[in-house]
Amino acid sequence: MPASSPLSPVPLLSLYRGMVRIRSFEDAAEVASQGGVAAWGKEASAQPALVRGPLHLSTGQEAVAAGVCAHLKAADLLTSTHRGHGHTLAKGADPTKMMCELFGRASGYNGGKGGSMHIADFSVGMLGANGVVAAGLPIAVGAAQGLKMRGVDAIAVCFFGDGAINRGPFMEALNWAMVYQLPVLFVCEDNRISATTDSRAMTAGPGASARAAALGIAALQVDGTDVQAVSQAAGELIREIRAGSGPRLLHALTDRHKGHVSVDPGLYRDPAAVAAALARDGIGRARAQLVEQGQTAEVERIEREARAEIDAAVATATAAPPPDPGAAYTDIQNTGAGVWA
Repeated sequence: MPASSPLSPVPLLSLYRGMVRIRSFEDAAEVASQGGVAAWGKEASAQPALVRGPLHLSTGQEAVAAGVCAHLKAADLLTSTHRGHGHTLAKGADPTKMMCELFGRASGYNGGKGGSMHIADFSVGMLGANGVVAAGLPIAVGAAQGLKMRGVDAIAVCFFGDGAINRGPFMEALNWAMVYQLPVLFVCEDNRISATTDSRAMTAGPGASARAAALGIAALQVDGTDVQAVSQAAGELIREIRAGSGPRLLHALTDRHKGHVSVDPGLYRDPAAVAAALARDGIGRARAQLVEQGQTAEVERIEREARAEIDAAVATATAAPPPDPGAAYTDIQNTGAGVWA
């Protein structure tokens, strides 16, 4: 393997900024999906939901997105999951265009027609979220193979949940990536709950990292609520991939604070387990560390800026027009004349 430069740690303040932006976005989107933009941080509102349908929130998992994406370049490619707002933001997407898409506005990333699970921004390397569990894995591997064939100095990164490791595309994607020594980082966000079911009831063995090792893919397991630990592990793996080592896997043990979707109160979950997850919240841990270092003013500035940025995004999305009805006939596959005759 070619020599590579030593890893430079990402400042905690920078990582904190990334996490807080994601949390601010998710909090605002959650309220908008439940009804009442005015309720975000204020008293409840009776106005109808501005996001039609539930959202899959990544609240509690911010450290993984922020820690991994801190090491990515604009040319690097990324695939995400149904719980993908954090990844999309961390890769550099515009939060206003994202919010507009959630609100079904014409100025959204997909013209208001794709919604939460289909946001993509190729200009920053974000190939898209995906509503099908494990579907992003083969897409990322295909993207990585394309990068290698074209001789592009970039890598692909694939985020997926622990529920995806029981689906065929997981093993197929990892096997293909290893056989062809592709520049791809697999990131398992293991929140240990698959929709509404404890993953332990459905998954045999120690999990994603062990299955990767069975294929010869080097893997690291990390505390996914510790943003510095995530950043260090991801940085090491990404450095190895860029040096030509082939695929790697990061197994991040994290927590999903909310229910499966934004209108799901999650009453099926063990209250003690939820309380424990909230107590080890990555944002709270990083904030406490920064305050202890005497950076309270910087922390508060970051929080104000994130809140203002997302407030502005919500205001823009609320006022933005919906798509023209004629847009329903665009962005569709042309199957040729006479097909419907």
